[in-house]
Amino acid sequence: MSYALVKMIHVGSIILSYLLFLTRGIWMMRNSAKLQQRWVKILPHVTDTVLLASAIFLAVALQQDPLSNSWLSAKVVGLLLYIYLGMVAMRFGKTRKTKIIAWIAAQCVFAYIVLVALTKSPTMSLF
Repeated sequence: MSYALVKMIHVGSIILSYLLFLTRGIWMMRNSAKLQQRWVKILPHVTDTVLLASAIFLAVALQQDPLSNSWLSAKVVGLLLYIYLGMVAMRFGKTRKTKIIAWIAAQCVFAYIVLVALTKSPTMSLF
C-alpha cells in the first residue's frame, strides 16, 4: 500500500474518530438514547483500530521512533491522555459534571495532538 494512501486513511480516520467522539459527547450531555444504538458502540472501536494501524504503518515506513523523536513521544503521551479522558467522559465518570469536564479536557488534548502533528514540535511553536 502506498504511503500517500495510508496517510489519507490515517487523516480520514482521525477526522471520523474525532467527529464520533464529539457527537457522542453531545449526546451524552443531552442524555440521548442514541448512545445506546449498536453502531454507536461498535463504529468508534473500528475507526480507532484503523487509526492506530495506519499510525503504526506510517511510523514504520518513515522509520520514526517515539523514543527518539520528542514530537512523536508527545503525540503518544497525548493520545494516552486523550483515551483516558475519553473513557472517563463516556464510561467511568461518576457524575455528569465529571463526564463533561473530561470530555472538554479531551477536546483540548486532541487539539494539542493535532498541533504537535502539524508542527512536529511538542511545544507547538506556531510563530
